[in-house]
Amino acid sequence: MLIDIETTFDDEDREASAKAHAFAAEVLRPVGLALDGMADPADVIAPASPLWDAFREYNARGIPQLSGAHLDPMVRARRMVIVNEELAWGDVGLAISFGLSEFHKPWIEQSGNRELLERFCSPDRPTLGCWALTEPDHGSDTVAFTEPHFRDPSVVANCRARKDGDDFVISGQKAAWVSNGSIADAAVLFCTLDQSQGFHGGAVFIVPMDLPGVRRTRPLDKLGQRSLNQGELYFDDVRVPGGYMVVGPEFYTMALEAMLAYANAAMGQLFVGLARATFEHTLEHAGNRAEGRTLAQPLRSRLFRMFMRVEAARALARRVAAYGATSPPVLHYSIATKVFCTNAAFEVASDALHVVGAEGLARGSLLEKFFRDARASLIEDGCNEMLSIVGATRLGA
Repeated sequence: MLIDIETTFDDEDREASAKAHAFAAEVLRPVGLALDGMADPADVIAPASPLWDAFREYNARGIPQLSGAHLDPMVRARRMVIVNEELAWGDVGLAISFGLSEFHKPWIEQSGNRELLERFCSPDRPTLGCWALTEPDHGSDTVAFTEPHFRDPSVVANCRARKDGDDFVISGQKAAWVSNGSIADAAVLFCTLDQSQGFHGGAVFIVPMDLPGVRRTRPLDKLGQRSLNQGELYFDDVRVPGGYMVVGPEFYTMALEAMLAYANAAMGQLFVGLARATFEHTLEHAGNRAEGRTLAQPLRSRLFRMFMRVEAARALARRVAAYGATSPPVLHYSIATKVFCTNAAFEVASDALHVVGAEGLARGSLLEKFFRDARASLIEDGCNEMLSIVGATRLGA
């Protein structure tokens, strides 16, 4: 039996956990399975898709408010951990999509741009955001700011901006891995402004996705996390006002580091949820399979190894979140969270297939989906190998 032995949670935390879990079980798990089974990823985001029912229910049940900005920082950190774990227990792809749906708002709020605030941050008109970072020729190297290539001007970006009077003109492409890219109302676009500095000469723009010159192609047809919409973005001389630049080159690397620290910590929390869901499902299946008999010793040992991985990942994710509530996040700890927890989720899913057997490999089985979803985590938000190099550099290695 898996229980939550966290001693810092109070009654309100556990109530929030129960509320998030009910939403995950009643809405996210069935909707995620339905979206995963759609052969055409365009159907996932079609007007009649259950995706939009899930979004409406997410807001109607007040799930975003469970970890809202009005809370004490330590309480908010605890609630974020709780909500992220429970939502990902239901469906990790949808959990990521929900998390990114408000990604644009903090950037706009910090900019103080009244026009953008009124358009994209009104509580009466929900809008969806996305983080446009990865490029066709550049993946995790775009976040490896500790490495020499990051300041190399010969490494040419696929998406660049140039100053034109009071405006900026954006040209180029972001890769098919932009989460929420096909459905977002606004993109938080990380692109290169000063090519003479390489990636270090980047800037961050808020780009309304209905501007002339913005194009989107068909959503990506993926192996895993099929409920999470991802798609390419093209910028054909897209003109934005100067006030839409929210971070310039002088602070770009600092902003990238802060964003990476936040995102990696959150990804760790999410994939604890997937690891837990996988373990719980496998444990239940193993009990049914044994039917009163003792499960074979190697399978019992494997189950306990899965349990240890889930609990170790959960402990790390929560500890790093608690520290980040009262102090600036430390990047290599956030990276450790993402790398360890995603590896744990994949290893638990792999072990689960041994316990369940061939049934777990069958198309449409829950474990088969968990395995595919977990595999994608090893390369998203920075592949684990590149992130580990950044973390090692921060350790002085």
